[in-house]
Amino acid sequence: MGLEIQVQVNGKNYQSEIEPRLLLVHYLREVLGLTGTHVGCETSLCGACTVLVDGRAVKSCTMLAVQADGSEITTIEGLTATPEAAGGLHPVQEGFWEKHGLQCGYCTPGMILSAVQLLRDNPSPTEAEIRHAIAGNLCRCTGYQHIVEAVEYAAKKLRSRKR
Repeated sequence: MGLEIQVQVNGKNYQSEIEPRLLLVHYLREVLGLTGTHVGCETSLCGACTVLVDGRAVKSCTMLAVQADGSEITTIEGLTATPEAAGGLHPVQEGFWEKHGLQCGYCTPGMILSAVQLLRDNPSPTEAEIRHAIAGNLCRCTGYQHIVEAVEYAAKKLRSRKR
């Protein structure tokens, strides 16, 4: 027996009949075909599945798709459509590019979306605040310093736009 949900994902409305036990990460990947949301540990430890649900960073492997009914979801694929992106890359995406904040790229979507929420909540974070905000996202390649620098880059760019 399926349940019907309605969600807005990356600005597009979807209505789907799904199994009640379907995780949001699998709904995004398997039903909607948005594979930028990665499946890592499936235990909420790695953060590779992080998306924004109503503007808040959520590990989508910890949320049932039915719990997202009526919500607005942003995945890495939809980040360029946000107001901060202004038709190009989002400043956090640009920061990851400019400051070499990615290597294999597996953790990158979750890291970026966690950083987007941080910068919306706190446009001038300290290094410690950045490290705290991304603490739920594991990276096995970069050692985090370049990721922190990427978020600092994005924060500076976003602040300069508001002047």
